[in-house]
Amino acid sequence: MDTTAADLGATLPHQHRLASPYSKCFNRVPIQTIHEKADETGGTSLIGETLAVGGWVKTGREADAGKILFLEVNDGSTPQSLQVVVSSEVGNAAANDFSLSDMKATGTSVVIEGEIKRPPETAKGQVIELHASKVISVGKCDATTYPIAKKKQTLEYLREKIHVRPRTNTIQSIARVRNALAFATHEFFNMHGFCYVHTPLITKSDCEGAGEMFQVTTLLSECDDEDGKKFLKSSVEENVVEEKRAETAAIETKIAEMKQEEKPSKSGLKEQNKKLEQAKKDLNELERKFRKVGGLQRNEDGTIDYSEDFFGEKTFLTVSGQLAVETYACALSNVYTFGPTFRAEDSYTTRHLAEFWMIEPELAFADLNDDMQCAEDYVRHCCKYLLKTCRKDLEFFQKMYDKNCLERVENVANNPFGRVSYTEAIEILKDAIETKKKEFMYPVEWGIDLATEHERYLAEEVYKKPVVVYNYPKDIKAFYMRLNPDGKTVAAMDILVPKVGELVGGSQREERLDVLEQRMKDCGLELEEYSWYLDLRRYGSVTHSGFGLGFERLILFTTGMENIRDVIPFPRWPKNCLEGH
Repeated sequence: MDTTAADLGATLPHQHRLASPYSKCFNRVPIQTIHEKADETGGTSLIGETLAVGGWVKTGREADAGKILFLEVNDGSTPQSLQVVVSSEVGNAAANDFSLSDMKATGTSVVIEGEIKRPPETAKGQVIELHASKVISVGKCDATTYPIAKKKQTLEYLREKIHVRPRTNTIQSIARVRNALAFATHEFFNMHGFCYVHTPLITKSDCEGAGEMFQVTTLLSECDDEDGKKFLKSSVEENVVEEKRAETAAIETKIAEMKQEEKPSKSGLKEQNKKLEQAKKDLNELERKFRKVGGLQRNEDGTIDYSEDFFGEKTFLTVSGQLAVETYACALSNVYTFGPTFRAEDSYTTRHLAEFWMIEPELAFADLNDDMQCAEDYVRHCCKYLLKTCRKDLEFFQKMYDKNCLERVENVANNPFGRVSYTEAIEILKDAIETKKKEFMYPVEWGIDLATEHERYLAEEVYKKPVVVYNYPKDIKAFYMRLNPDGKTVAAMDILVPKVGELVGGSQREERLDVLEQRMKDCGLELEEYSWYLDLRRYGSVTHSGFGLGFERLILFTTGMENIRDVIPFPRWPKNCLEGH
């Protein structure tokens, strides 16, 4: 009879007071908890305690001619590993199919019970270590094929090993930061009376008007059928359709001639009308078959007939939940959505993904100033929460990737943001060029969409902290942003931050029906497609505002990581959709 985890757990002493509540089969104590307790008391409170830990071996080395094994074990709860010392007597005494050497390989999983002891005085950087008294479980790892070796791997390489890269220190720290920021997001909006709304991932609307959307369709499956593979040829010959058209026309002519007779036969007309009805039905069916080419049904003008698709019309993956969540803001006042969005943008830059997450609050009875303050307070709350809960991870990023990481997060958490109008920002950039303080790759003039180099200069060199730029030219912003009295700008704002550039984009929404309709016409949008959105202005319109924050960009900003593909669990970009490799 096989030994189960529950059986193994039953052999342990009574449940340790620090054990994870959902790991009772082993009474496993998270390594984070052990280090926190050790930090609080200098390690003294745990000395002599017997407990069980479980995790994966980061490094393993044998000493004293193979009689002792030193393991660095990490369970993902903290960037700090725990040194576990296993003697050959303990290892060999385990009543399972493994030996001491089986535990040495990087990637091996272990569950070990032992006593917390002080390390030798010669040990550097250690407060405590675990001396094994029992090896409970070992999940072997083949060192010859394991793709994550002990040595440091490049981030580019890890993107090709997406299914095992969470075992690395970097990706583990990113995961903890991502989790903390997600929690901080919900905490902030919940504290301030916002309602969380789930907006649809499948939509007909293009919120941004850029047209770079992923289409959702079930029509393509027929393209692989036998008829579909004949992609240049219909299943019906054109001459067959022409013959049926001629036959139908002949019946129509005969009926017309019969009606001209002095005493047309009612029974004859009835018979011919019946023939005509059938002929038209057959012709319609033939024409539809004739227009089905490559498995796709076509309209008469050659375009694809989406009435046959799952939703009966063209649909796409959403680029933003904003338009949808506005419907709830106009009923519940303050709402937000937090979910994935998609852009079919053929971009390979370090700042773009095809699938990414957005936080999009909408505030009723709020203008642009309210919107800017809410966005600033939210970003600062996230930074404060990270400093409180993930400081060890931020210290890791500061050591390994960005020496200014911790200082930048503290700066944002503790200082109010700068504010400058778009027009003033352009003047600052022009002055930097004229006085030779800065050279830019992209030209600067009023009306441009600020490039990342412009945004970072303002945040990093001028203000040296996040800065809110507001009142942008209408021609570079979306149709739903409120037109200012000057007729040239809209009540829009972007929060620019060091390291990243634009982090937040928002605006006061256009609540005036006539102005919104004209803006949509100017942008080439069909009003009928957005009639439901216009209804929000027809029925109880209200001053309201909102913003969007790219979640992955927030992670880039707080961690100092350079490539956005490294801060999302499963990055999607052109020609890449890996779960494993």
